[in-house]
Amino acid sequence: MWLLVTTVTTPSTNGEPGASGPLTGVRVLDISTVYAGPLGAQLLGDLGADVVKIEHPDRGDPLRTHGPSKDGIGLWWKMVGRNKRCVGLKLSDPDGAGVFLDMVRGADVVIENFRPGTLERWGLGYDRLREINPKIVLVRVTGFGQEGPYATRPAFGTLAEAMSGFAAMTGEPDGPPTLPPFGLADGIAGITAAYATVAALYHRDTTSSDGQVVDLAILEPLVTVLGPQPSAYQQLGEIPARRGNRSENNAPRNTYRTADGKWVAVSASATPVAERVMRLVGRADLAEQDWFSSGSGRVEHADEIDSAVSTWVAERSHADVVASFEEAEAAIATVYEIDDLMADPQVRARQMITEVDDDELGRVAMQNVICRFSDTPGSIRHTGRAVGADTDDVLASLGVDAERIVELRERGVVG
Repeated sequence: MWLLVTTVTTPSTNGEPGASGPLTGVRVLDISTVYAGPLGAQLLGDLGADVVKIEHPDRGDPLRTHGPSKDGIGLWWKMVGRNKRCVGLKLSDPDGAGVFLDMVRGADVVIENFRPGTLERWGLGYDRLREINPKIVLVRVTGFGQEGPYATRPAFGTLAEAMSGFAAMTGEPDGPPTLPPFGLADGIAGITAAYATVAALYHRDTTSSDGQVVDLAILEPLVTVLGPQPSAYQQLGEIPARRGNRSENNAPRNTYRTADGKWVAVSASATPVAERVMRLVGRADLAEQDWFSSGSGRVEHADEIDSAVSTWVAERSHADVVASFEEAEAAIATVYEIDDLMADPQVRARQMITEVDDDELGRVAMQNVICRFSDTPGSIRHTGRAVGADTDDVLASLGVDAERIVELRERGVVG
């Protein structure tokens, strides 16, 4: 079915020049901070939505100072802040809240991740937003959701990675639970937020309904992608154990070191692929065993399978290993670092990494639009801008005169 998105025709921002993609015409107010909410907004912007990033005029989004930087300029922000017009606005100030409500009149979506009750305390809860614009979709991204005994706790993605079971099943069997070295839970939640936003817009526009609240807990998407653990525990009493790089679902599945010190990853989820690997490494006899025909059977004999593969790989150079696997049509990939990834011919052919002009840093490399559309491709119009870079233009489009903008700026309400 096709996504039909119509937009509110009450006073709004002018939109962003050059925007293209399937969400062109959708207007998003991003008042979230750090990663999950801002990433969701970025993904919508990549597909053409007009995203206005609203930040505290003095502090800005903390993401601006997270991760690597060059000359004091945050590089993570250049990506997650891309395709967003930046407005410095103090929402906790009554005048700032009033300006925000004027922006809501012409918006389709508000994305926020304040602790539950914060927007309500500022007079900006969903009931108030709905009074201003019945069509508004409010996407609320928090650690534990809007309800439940943990709802008001401070939470970050790390807590979700711990509580979901991810950390408990990650790492070597004799090692500690292991957290990912990047924002895994936030990243998955951000992608989920974008998907949920589009679903809410689809329902609104195909049923001529009003908007609604999307309540997304960062914990929930990660629990979802971890697989059948709840069913296995409830039905079988099983609790996943740490297996290092092995899988509880199939074998061989591991990383192996070549004779020249490089690492490769091998996966054989399908039995025919596993059979080809065993023939390649000289152990066709294992593939002939009755237990080999199922993933669970191979997992029970993972030590024997791994020993055969690791011994074979360790005796050969990386180039020979990869060539032999490719010739045998067995699944393999080199364990890359970022320089390897950016030089890979498949990555380059797909333009997964692109370069975008930036006023401060020149050409900046970053991940491209996450998916491709044959008729309505998304785009990266610009990198993340400075705090409040578009405040005057956006407020002027709302009818706020220059003197009023100056007054608000002098009082620290806008930046």
